[in-house]
Amino acid sequence: MAAPPTTGPGSVAVDATGGGPGRPRFRPRRSAPAHHLPRPAARAARRGVLSFWPQYLAISPFYLVFGVFMLWPVFYSLYLAFHRWDGIGEMQFVGLQQFHFLMDDPVFWLSIRNTLAIWVLSTVPTLLGALVLATLLNSVRRFKSFYRIALFLPNVTSIVAIAIFFGAVFSNNFGLVNAILHMAGLPEVQWMSNPWTIKLVIALLMTWQWTGYNMIIYLAGMQAIPGEVYEAARIDGAGPVRTFLRITIPILRPIILFTVVISTVNGLQSFTEPQVLFGSNAANANLGGPGQAGLTTLLYFYQSAFSNNDFGYGAAIVWAFFVLILVLVVVNWRLVQRGRKS
Repeated sequence: MAAPPTTGPGSVAVDATGGGPGRPRFRPRRSAPAHHLPRPAARAARRGVLSFWPQYLAISPFYLVFGVFMLWPVFYSLYLAFHRWDGIGEMQFVGLQQFHFLMDDPVFWLSIRNTLAIWVLSTVPTLLGALVLATLLNSVRRFKSFYRIALFLPNVTSIVAIAIFFGAVFSNNFGLVNAILHMAGLPEVQWMSNPWTIKLVIALLMTWQWTGYNMIIYLAGMQAIPGEVYEAARIDGAGPVRTFLRITIPILRPIILFTVVISTVNGLQSFTEPQVLFGSNAANANLGGPGQAGLTTLLYFYQSAFSNNDFGYGAAIVWAFFVLILVLVVVNWRLVQRGRKS
């Protein structure tokens, strides 16, 4: 008797007469294999980008506002830098004359020197103080949230209110600092008259405002460092100073780079501080305090564009200053990166 044909997936049926293999018979599958199913990404690609138009429509208001009120003014200011315009009459194309005059303008170079001096006097103590405060706060066990809020509070305080407060504290005649110096038997200082003390007051204001902001960033980076690293350093006999210099600083180097770049951009854009301290003071004939010692580049731009109605020259000042900020940011970035590689 002939054996019954064997059936099954992938098996070959044998002819009942013994004449050899017959037609292969496979069990039909009711569903396609999982690896043949279309993936969501493939289906989305077939539908096309336009199928997500509701999502694009939902986020479009931000990009419209950004394009109209931020991106378009940037390109328009570059166009305006090559023209002479008082804001009312017709524009007159002057080419590079605005920039040629800018290179020979002594007030512009005075504002650059003032801005760089204030930037150095404020950025260095801000970053060093923020690093020290973050280290101390990282070792605190109790009331850590209170210290965070107290140190970060100056950053969310109105800069106008801070400037008014500092103007009252460092006033030449009735300032709190001079009152303390007089009580201690020390000579009073003309904080708002001397060129260097003017820069020092502005730098102190900026340091007081931004130290807590950078401290929070450093503290977040320190808390992300595993405790096993410090434990291994203590086992090897490393003290607190060596641990800080050999472990904490190298690990925080990318964060330090970020704070250096942000502090460079913010420090060079000082405007509100000298404007509030000296801009509305009728006793000072020059904008930026006596001798224009507090005249920063953005304050000079404001004076040229909105006080003298020379919008073309104001745009040239801003773009020249933008190039300066870009160069300083790149230099700081390269210096920090070189230290990281070494």
